[in-house]
Amino acid sequence: MFTGIIEELGEVLALDETADAAVITVRAPLAVSDARHGDSISVQGVCLTVIGQTDDTFTADVMKQTLSMSTIGSLAPGDRVNLERAARVGDRLGGHIVQGHVDGTARVLSVTPGEAWSVLRFSLGDELAPLVVDKGSISVSGVSLTVSGLGDEADGSHWFEVSLIPETLAATTLGGLAVGDRVNLETDILARHVERLVSLGLVGSALPGAERSHS
Repeated sequence: MFTGIIEELGEVLALDETADAAVITVRAPLAVSDARHGDSISVQGVCLTVIGQTDDTFTADVMKQTLSMSTIGSLAPGDRVNLERAARVGDRLGGHIVQGHVDGTARVLSVTPGEAWSVLRFSLGDELAPLVVDKGSISVSGVSLTVSGLGDEADGSHWFEVSLIPETLAATTLGGLAVGDRVNLETDILARHVERLVSLGLVGSALPGAERSHS
């Protein structure tokens, strides 16, 4: 589990693809300072497992599903990536609960600079739109953010906005985004559970095991 508070900007050293998978190597001195084989590290919001490491790099396998659901497959040597080590039990939860299980990708629709912050607008697919709410939490390329705006276009497409302070722009890859760039999205875990309950027709009725005797 992660919190969406980025600890380090890493650098992709290699992405070696096979027919249905890939192996990524990232320079990340902080992330590997206490990493062990099998540990989880969030890379652009994607939970990856350490399979090898040096003093300042780590290597991880990337499954085919992950390549198709995220932007990991489009990375190249020299690209910067947002990194976060798994949260420790007892740590402060500075962001929100982030699993590192990406729901899909979105494209940057606009970047509007302000005096103290920048507003970024992203596309939002039909399948994810019901899971995003105004003032709710969302993970964009691993960064825990608050939705500051939602809307729909005349063609029925959806969008959401986030407002980024200078610290977020400087400390993550979001500050370098331009119109057309793709990002990884992970919606709030509570929203996903509610959607599942609704799909099963359990919202508004007694949940399994809810009826119990009380003394």
